[in-house]
Amino acid sequence: MAIFSPYRIKHILLDSREEFLKEAPNEGENFYYVFWWKKIPLGHLYWDEHQKPEQLGEKILEAILPSLTYYIPNQEHIYRLKPIIEGKDFLELSSILDPFFDKYQATKSPLFLDLSVVICTRNRSENLKTCLKSISSLQYPPNEIIVIDNAPEDSSTQEVTNLFPHVTYYKEERPGLDIARNTGAKLAHSNLIAYTDDDVSVDPLWSYRVWETFSNPEIDAMTGLVLASQIETESQFIFEKFWGFNRGYQDVCYNSDFIYKSDSIPRVWEIGAGANMAFRKSAIESVNYFDDRLDVGAAGCSGDSEIWFRILAKGMKMQYNPRAIVFHEHRQEINQLQKQLYNYMRGHAASVLIQHNQLPKIGYDNYLYFEMSKYYLFLIRMGFPHYNLRYRTVWSEIKGLLSGIRFFQKHKNKSTLSSQSNG
Repeated sequence: MAIFSPYRIKHILLDSREEFLKEAPNEGENFYYVFWWKKIPLGHLYWDEHQKPEQLGEKILEAILPSLTYYIPNQEHIYRLKPIIEGKDFLELSSILDPFFDKYQATKSPLFLDLSVVICTRNRSENLKTCLKSISSLQYPPNEIIVIDNAPEDSSTQEVTNLFPHVTYYKEERPGLDIARNTGAKLAHSNLIAYTDDDVSVDPLWSYRVWETFSNPEIDAMTGLVLASQIETESQFIFEKFWGFNRGYQDVCYNSDFIYKSDSIPRVWEIGAGANMAFRKSAIESVNYFDDRLDVGAAGCSGDSEIWFRILAKGMKMQYNPRAIVFHEHRQEINQLQKQLYNYMRGHAASVLIQHNQLPKIGYDNYLYFEMSKYYLFLIRMGFPHYNLRYRTVWSEIKGLLSGIRFFQKHKNKSTLSSQSNG
């Protein structure tokens, strides 16, 4: 088995003359580049150690062209970009891009945003401390920050939270991520509720971008861009390459057509990630909160995508906003990743069967029992005999799917705690 070489993550500010004119790296090192213009992410690029430095300009253009096409509707300007980027004409590039990106810059807002930030955590106090430090450094502070300590084994989470006087601590004794999410929603005093995870650091403008998304009164929920904070191990590389939460660098709007008029089954799990999502409080209430049969402490995952399904099915709208950014710390060890993906697929199977019960005509049962079976038979065949990289977690995923089906059969008639007398 080949030895894995880490990828150094480098954020390239193309609107900085110094960054733009910097020479390409020498051969022999892996990089994961993320390209920005005026604090707006444009794209990313895996730069492998064997690539030639003279290829960098062309590869940068390939990485950022889709998002530039979104932000710049004038195709004449797009055609001019290739020679400008490859020729490193910074002034000409600025003259084209600045007028289009200036309107996306942060402007004045209330002193405190009408936004409650909820972090659900369990026994990961050091991660939580890093997360809270980043949230405390937001350029636009939210009205409220709530930490839900979910069935803790000790007092370490409360001790960390006490270091941040502006943060509200609440102990939720009942285990389950979606129980904790529901508790956070009920405690929140703001009209907008943003969720992030304890293994995340947020961009300084994250709260503003979340709040800004809801300036459109038609939007009831949103997700944002999740970037990797490091790719130092093979496990982190596998996750980012094949399972990452990055949903691209262009805005996407979703409505009920995504549920009822899709050519194939609606893949609501591709809308975003629970580590970076937000809702109007009224939207969460209108669909009766998260289904607490799902996610960590229950089925294992997918409470986020399942509530998105119900929100869209009810006729509400969602927005993916790639300017609302968080940085996620992926699992470092393969055994941790295998456990994580077991739980992902366990929750995935349970959630699609729950969604099938809600709207049988969509065909989630066919997707799970037939499409997924064909897909995993293909992976088993392709990975044989070594099962490297993408294939290292295949057996954990299959076990998770089977466990999720059993979990659903056992709990399909159970009412969720949120529909009982809690609250």
